[in-house]
Amino acid sequence: MSTSSVSKGCFVFKPSPKKKKQQPHDLESFFIHGCEGADSSQLRFNLCQDLWHKIKSDTEVLQDDLNRKVLDSLLEFTKKCSTRAHDDWTSQMRASEIPTAALVLGVNVPDHDMTFQSLSELLRQSVTPFVASVQAKECGALKHLMKKVLERLMDTDVAVVDDDDDEEEVDGEQKRLCRSVHCSLTALCDWYISKTKKSSCGTPGKKRSSSASYEQQPPVVVILKDLEAFNPRVLQDFIHVCSRYIQDLPLTFIFGIATSPSTIQHMLPHSVSSLLCIELFQSLSCTQHLTTVIDKLILTPSFPFKLSGKMMQVLMSIFLYHDFSVRNFIKGLQLALLEHFHTQPLSVLCCRKKNALQNVTQLGRRDLERIRQLPSFKRYVEEQETQEQDKLMTDDSHLKDVCQELIKDLHKYHKSYYPILRCLHTLTSSLPRHPLGKQIRELHLICLEKNVWESEDYQSAMKLLKMLAKDELKSLLQKCAEILQPAASTEITNALAQLEELVSKFQHLDAAAEVAPNVEETVASSVKTLQKKTDLFQLKKTLLEMNESRRSKRRSPYETLRNEALEFIDTLVKSSLSPPESKPLFEVCYYSSSAAVRRHLNATPRTSIQAALSSPFHYLQNDRLKTEDGAVSNAAPDICIAYKLHLECGRLINLCDWLEAFATVVSAAEGNDPDLDSVGKVDEVVHARFIRAVSELEFLGFIKSTKQKTDHVARLTWGGC
Repeated sequence: MSTSSVSKGCFVFKPSPKKKKQQPHDLESFFIHGCEGADSSQLRFNLCQDLWHKIKSDTEVLQDDLNRKVLDSLLEFTKKCSTRAHDDWTSQMRASEIPTAALVLGVNVPDHDMTFQSLSELLRQSVTPFVASVQAKECGALKHLMKKVLERLMDTDVAVVDDDDDEEEVDGEQKRLCRSVHCSLTALCDWYISKTKKSSCGTPGKKRSSSASYEQQPPVVVILKDLEAFNPRVLQDFIHVCSRYIQDLPLTFIFGIATSPSTIQHMLPHSVSSLLCIELFQSLSCTQHLTTVIDKLILTPSFPFKLSGKMMQVLMSIFLYHDFSVRNFIKGLQLALLEHFHTQPLSVLCCRKKNALQNVTQLGRRDLERIRQLPSFKRYVEEQETQEQDKLMTDDSHLKDVCQELIKDLHKYHKSYYPILRCLHTLTSSLPRHPLGKQIRELHLICLEKNVWESEDYQSAMKLLKMLAKDELKSLLQKCAEILQPAASTEITNALAQLEELVSKFQHLDAAAEVAPNVEETVASSVKTLQKKTDLFQLKKTLLEMNESRRSKRRSPYETLRNEALEFIDTLVKSSLSPPESKPLFEVCYYSSSAAVRRHLNATPRTSIQAALSSPFHYLQNDRLKTEDGAVSNAAPDICIAYKLHLECGRLINLCDWLEAFATVVSAAEGNDPDLDSVGKVDEVVHARFIRAVSELEFLGFIKSTKQKTDHVARLTWGGC
């Protein structure tokens, strides 16, 4: 693609459409060319893509539903500000005050973008087309903040010329922009008036409705996404400028706050905060968001992909101890989904039951051998008779039939597991000290790891349930019946019938039922007998009768019914909440390689940087960089040489000695004999390379300048890779 011409020119070469068609999709090529079991890679890619899109769409719907209340409140707030009606709130506003919504979203900063995106779309659809969202990283100075706001409101380029710049240095195009659009709110007011006049001029002959008052003057909404990150001085100046134009421009601010509403008082003095009329809005906590996401995506039989206990702990630990981000939790779930379908050839069975049964019939010889090598299937084979074991290990058609039955059992297990799990959580979540956890995810983790009924916490929970009053236990059983009603499996239907029968017994329980003879009356009569004169034999007989009367106390009808109900719950738990590892072929649905996901999600930048500097061959794959442990390759990059040499120093590093050692290694790399050069003389190029390498190490945080000695630097890290 070269051209020859006498005069200079600009030539455009458009890419050919054939090359675009030949480039495969990144994810699809990753599956087809890099996974084990390439014969089923296309099918696994399609299944993974369908589940990926389902996760994405379901989470977006959940986020919209969870944020619906606060978003509707914000819409009402902006409409209320735009109408300027004489209600209680707007009548208290002064003429110079700017209506401001302080939206407290929490510390899960990665999730804020999705919320502000939904808010901007809703505002443009139902309130005003004039919405501008800005972030602190693009607004370092007031002129930058004004420029971004004007550009996003007016949808045009706004040129900012510093006062120190001469007009001769500004080219013609920039002069034209400066003349047409000035970076000031005066230009924004003129543009707003022209826009509202155009929108208010309707077609002749049509009557305007009285409710269209705010449509004639829609508000100008400015969203500051991350208020804490803004420069307080820039924010104060911006508010001062906007307050002077509030009569001509109906401005409305929305502050995104991650920590606390008191941030506004910390950042803005009273003279500035008094220019704002602030109303507080609080979104749901990130833990409530996560609970809903887990409930809808993980604790459901309709989603075939499952996470093991260790995998759940990894994602939960990242959420609770790092970022509180539901968005990152979803990304971790998607990464586990991708890894499962990429590394597990039998993931073709991780789909709906109908499709899974059909895919079993299409399994090849290698896939059947993989099934025979599964640990769960080996345990299943060992439990069978000798003749059945031989058929499972040799007969492929018989193995397919058995696999279909095992897949049915696995789906049946999931249909009964999650309803019973919710019932157990309903019964135990309100107990003192929460022996089985306060959140359902905690109980789910316990059930994934072991038999929950064998734990001490479960036994203490059952003892606490026996202490509940009749009304409390009856209401809990009614909630369990409501949980089991939507379930469609046969086992759950039978359990629901028995549970409803128990609830009806509680309702018809008569408080004045027949009780055993009162023990106190028996003891009182025995005491009266003891007061009479008697012999030793009669005394012994009376004491034995008193003791037997205490032991033979009959249970009340409520205690009998309570024990019956708890025994029924215990039977359901033992039959439905066994760990998934006890089920054959659980590996096709459950992803358990937590180390791979942890390596991708929990990045260790310091370790990676040290590995790259110590062993550049690991990344560059150059044979000249291969060295023994502790040796310095003279062909390595300059920063690697400087890093290796600085490992030999102590807390303080002499820059002169470091430079001489660096020059010695570099000279050996260029084929020169360092002994021929005079001591103390270093080439200017080598000197510049050394300064650059030292600056890069300082930027990475390995060294820093020190005031103890002028020609030394301090070392900040210890040890190698």
